[in-house]
Amino acid sequence: MLWRYVKAQLMVLGFGGLVGPIFLGVYFAVGPQPELKWMFYTGLLITFLDVLAALWLTDYGAKSAAKNQFLEQQGVLALAQVVGIHETGTRVNDQPLVKLDLHIEGAGLASFDTQDRVIASVSRMPLISGGKLAVLVDPGTNSHQIDWQRSALLSGTVPAQFTLAEDNLTYDLAGQSGPLMEILQILRANGIPVQGTIDVRSNPVVRQQVTAVVRRAAEQNAGAAGHEVAEPKSAGERLQELEALRRSGAVTDEEYTQKRQQIIADL
Repeated sequence: MLWRYVKAQLMVLGFGGLVGPIFLGVYFAVGPQPELKWMFYTGLLITFLDVLAALWLTDYGAKSAAKNQFLEQQGVLALAQVVGIHETGTRVNDQPLVKLDLHIEGAGLASFDTQDRVIASVSRMPLISGGKLAVLVDPGTNSHQIDWQRSALLSGTVPAQFTLAEDNLTYDLAGQSGPLMEILQILRANGIPVQGTIDVRSNPVVRQQVTAVVRRAAEQNAGAAGHEVAEPKSAGERLQELEALRRSGAVTDEEYTQKRQQIIADL
């Protein structure tokens, strides 16, 4: 807790809170003078507010960490369908704050609708526009939290490839939320974090369970291959292409903003 407070205090000082201690330092360095009393009182007030802000951030961070830990240990890993995206007109660190309409379903949960406000950063927007997010839900209160790392796997923004040595094949499950959610459930139940390349060869039980899901998904894909038709690009793909066009200079910032709003409105 002490280290958390120290980090919060340093952050507050870095965002302008250092003015208060500077005023106090100058006042005491020069010596008490009537014309500098304003500097003393102003510095004292700012420093007091700095401490209050750091204490609030420390408390908020501690509660957030406790909630994260509780949901990871006791919560239900569920799938949230993004059924609506609304601009709020607010920006945080020059990134838009958006309101999401979510429909959440999970094992042991009664499906429910809710809303969430999130910062739609460049890395998060493809996940949001993909329409499917992984969330951790408190089954007692339906309090939830979006798991962005697991959501990246569901959306296809990170590879979802599984190599089975027995088959000497690598299966790509990108975009297949059903099988991927099953695999995420298996990994979570066995305490395996979703970080980078995951090797489950040393855990025969997990390996067998994951292999069964991958093979079943591959068989279903093979059975449907003869009936596949070309699908239009997803909103996530369109947004990624638009972002690439802006970086290359092919579209102006104004054109980018207009097209981005149009893609979001089409969801």
